[in-house]
Amino acid sequence: MELAPAEVSARLKSDRSFVWLKRNLTPRQQSELNALGIPGLYFLREQKRVYPHGPLAAHLVGFTNIDNRGIAGLEQSFDDLLRGANNPLQLSIDIRVQHVLNQELQSAMQEFQGVGAAGIVMDAKTGEIVAMSSLPSFDPGAPGAASDDARFNRATLGVYEVGSVFKIFTTAMALEAGAVTLESGYDTSNPIRIARFTINDFHPKSRWLSVPEIFMYSSNIGSVHMAMEVGTQGQQRFLGELGLLRAATLELPEVGQPMTPATWREINTMTIAYGHGIAVTPLQVTRAMAAVVNGGKLLPPTLLKRMPGETVPGRQVLSANTSAQMRWLTRLVVQHGTGRKADAKGYLVGGKTGTADKLSPSGGYDDDARIASFLAGFPMDDPRYVIFAMVDEPKPTEATHGYATGGWVTAPVVGRVVERIAPLLGIAPRETEEPEVVENALLVPAHLKGTPLAAN
Repeated sequence: MELAPAEVSARLKSDRSFVWLKRNLTPRQQSELNALGIPGLYFLREQKRVYPHGPLAAHLVGFTNIDNRGIAGLEQSFDDLLRGANNPLQLSIDIRVQHVLNQELQSAMQEFQGVGAAGIVMDAKTGEIVAMSSLPSFDPGAPGAASDDARFNRATLGVYEVGSVFKIFTTAMALEAGAVTLESGYDTSNPIRIARFTINDFHPKSRWLSVPEIFMYSSNIGSVHMAMEVGTQGQQRFLGELGLLRAATLELPEVGQPMTPATWREINTMTIAYGHGIAVTPLQVTRAMAAVVNGGKLLPPTLLKRMPGETVPGRQVLSANTSAQMRWLTRLVVQHGTGRKADAKGYLVGGKTGTADKLSPSGGYDDDARIASFLAGFPMDDPRYVIFAMVDEPKPTEATHGYATGGWVTAPVVGRVVERIAPLLGIAPRETEEPEVVENALLVPAHLKGTPLAAN
């Protein structure tokens, strides 16, 4: 029983009429104690939470205290309901998809020696979260044995600069505002200098780039030009419409507040264009991505199962035309740009890589600590799901030629996740990926079909 005699003696000598000696006994332990025939020893039948899947979905399920009161996750949010008799709570989580996401993130985290990872799979048409992972995880049956870091929900509570992933929103913003068209472009030959800051491209093309090329090649310079065409107020308004400037609403108590500039100056407009100077949660960017690709409707994210035929509340935040254009542009990134390793044959994955240096505790950015992420949707001819994957502080490897960017670290995670979950979710691969057939499916404008955007 592992009871210390001195501790038991002290409790029995107290003036209280009732004291606990041990809780959560097994049936065998109760039988052995009862057989001792000790007078005054009573047994109280109690319920105890059991988590069959252990750490697999710990951060969203949460945990209870010894009295079965929820103190984290859904256990806390729905404590009154769950404590009632026979009140089940049906979640939107697909445990098969949860397992795949968890496994692939864990693999990438180990391969690149990351300190953490996070991922979300969301239904782009309903806002249902079918998988949500935060690593390292913990056993909700023994939360006291876990570290604070393990209990921290990186998917909903953590806020991060996600780097070039934000170019999805900058490009959609510029197209929606009419500031650019797919035929527009900018000279990216020279860095942008403002005050003491210089904005460069990671892999400069040093020439005029069209809007599709700016997005595909992930040009910081081109993205800044597009943001400046829209302006600071337009940028704030658009990001606000996408839910990126305020905390998301979800059935969890652990939801992070985004970090935005106290004073939104011109330099902030520029850096936010490529994902620096603003920190958001993985939940926020996943939700925003769903709106960008699903026809422009922003949906409330949920961990609860929606019923068949249920009307999904939402708000139109961009046009169907802009959404169609973004589906094509994100597909280009996976076909010809930095997201090639996310390509899952037959599933028309589209997305955007992101790599951002982390803020240093001493101020400024730490060049040796970064966030590598990939935000995607599939299939891009009719998006069903959106996926976000992130590894915290990945380290370069010899196999990745010294890189630890989103294209090397998390794009492969998304590709493998899509290949594994699509059959489980009933999504069959396309019979053909012939360029003309795919371009028709993606609604590529006739005058842009066959354009050799990948040249040079």
